[in-house]
Amino acid sequence: MTQYFLTIPHDTAEEPTMVSMQELDPAELEAMMAAVDKFNTDLNAAGAFITAGGLQPPSTAITVDATGTETTRTPGPFVEATEYVGGFWIIEASDEERALTWAEQASAALGSRIEVRALQEEPEQD
Repeated sequence: MTQYFLTIPHDTAEEPTMVSMQELDPAELEAMMAAVDKFNTDLNAAGAFITAGGLQPPSTAITVDATGTETTRTPGPFVEATEYVGGFWIIEASDEERALTWAEQASAALGSRIEVRALQEEPEQD
């Protein structure tokens, strides 16, 4: 089966975190967390869950470049963008259609868009 990377885009200007999520309406936050918990439970029950996580905002990133004669560590993300990946799931699905169905459920649970990309597979050995 193919593994898929489901990502949650966030607006760079907002940089939501678990702390800032506490500022949401408590009933809305509770409903969203329950919906995400159900989604994760359904993924696990189907044997599709690999891993998931939330990422700290880009302002916390450090970009490391050891491709030259000197290694550099630059505060900030490697690319400036209006949106960034704020969280993700890696799931396993029989095909792209099944992965997209999971993404639709994730989108509904979070009230957010979800990007779906297959992970590269190792080339077949002859």
